[in-house]
Amino acid sequence: MHKAQDPHFAERVRASFARQSAMRLIGASMAVVEAGYTEIHLPFRPEITQQHGFIHGGVVGMIADSAAGYAASTLTASETGVLTVEYKLNLLAPADGQLLIAEGSVVRYGRTLIVTRAEVFAVKHGKKNLCGLMQQTIIAVHGKKETASP
Repeated sequence: MHKAQDPHFAERVRASFARQSAMRLIGASMAVVEAGYTEIHLPFRPEITQQHGFIHGGVVGMIADSAAGYAASTLTASETGVLTVEYKLNLLAPADGQLLIAEGSVVRYGRTLIVTRAEVFAVKHGKKNLCGLMQQTIIAVHGKKETASP
């Protein structure tokens, strides 16, 4: 169990997510924000599919990266930003469903490096199917304020 340093982490994380033009572009929303855990939901849209009609793997990576990164951000102090250093994504099945759910969580929290993971599920006819699994390293950038999207 991880403890948040900022009692207003949920509002801060939701405000940060709202500034992400990329998430707005693909139609993603931040559905759950808890200490050390977030969920991003992405409804199916033809504009984000690949040639076989599945949601593109790059889009799966986008929501996995953001869900896990925001899970890390829930635990940081209010004046600390987070940036992805690296991630490894396994695409386990086609992202075939009416909805994708990326569940991000913190594995290990450190002052500078934070290890996270994300599981991405495709929901089709009410059934969740794991389609992506990601492990990520985040760097905490102390004293770095976010800038608003253009």
